[in-house]
Amino acid sequence: MDDEDCERRRMECLDEMSNLEKQFTDLKDQLYKERLSQVDAKLQEVIAGKAPEYLEPLAALQENMQIRTKVAGIYRELCLESVKNKYECEIQASRQHCESEKLLLYDTVQSELEEKIRRLEEDRHSIDITSELWNDELQSRKKRKDPFSPDKKKPVFSLTFPRPYIVYMLQDLDILEDWTTIRKAMATLGPHRVKSEPPVKLEKHLHSARSEEGRLYYDGEWYGRGQTICIDKKDECPTSAIITTINHDEVWFKRPDGSKSKLYISQLQKGKYSIKHNHN
Repeated sequence: MDDEDCERRRMECLDEMSNLEKQFTDLKDQLYKERLSQVDAKLQEVIAGKAPEYLEPLAALQENMQIRTKVAGIYRELCLESVKNKYECEIQASRQHCESEKLLLYDTVQSELEEKIRRLEEDRHSIDITSELWNDELQSRKKRKDPFSPDKKKPVFSLTFPRPYIVYMLQDLDILEDWTTIRKAMATLGPHRVKSEPPVKLEKHLHSARSEEGRLYYDGEWYGRGQTICIDKKDECPTSAIITTINHDEVWFKRPDGSKSKLYISQLQKGKYSIKHNHN
């Protein structure tokens, strides 16, 4: 082939390549437009809520939402029931703690009153108050002058604050205790006026109980903090408890329900309460 044929052949090939490129570009634009129209149509279906690709996952999500909502409702009911039970347990524990503290306070007040009465009985037996009063009354009657004497002065009492008013505000036990103290002082100054009587025997403790260095000694056994004990009281069922604190005259313990109470060592000595190790 000569040069002209080669050139002509080259030009034909270039024209054919240009036509092919143009056709490819046209086909590509047409395919793009068709794809774009398909995507727009699918988007309109999704917006309208009619596309299967959208409806199937949406149904799965709605089913999952219903299941989770149901589970959350059940869990909510369980939480409310748990809170209600805990509230009732707290109320019951508070009532039991209040009752135990009331009983302990009653025993404590009773023990203090019995101790005060015992001390007053000892003072009454050690000093004869009635004989002193009788002698003072007789002496005052002997020294009393004639009521019709002009030198007799009438006692003057204040109308705004009468003198016996202070006496009436005191309780009988306080009056007797003060009177006993005064009689003791008078007996010390004048021992010849006191009538000698046999001493009164002190009340003996039925059990041995004392605290030493944070431990409790009771009837030959030692008890320490954190030990489990069994507390027994007359006419009541024994209860289990854990020792929390041991002081000089009292022992604190915690019951299984969480309430705390205390026992006085004097109550253990008198036998009102008894304790023992709980090995269960």
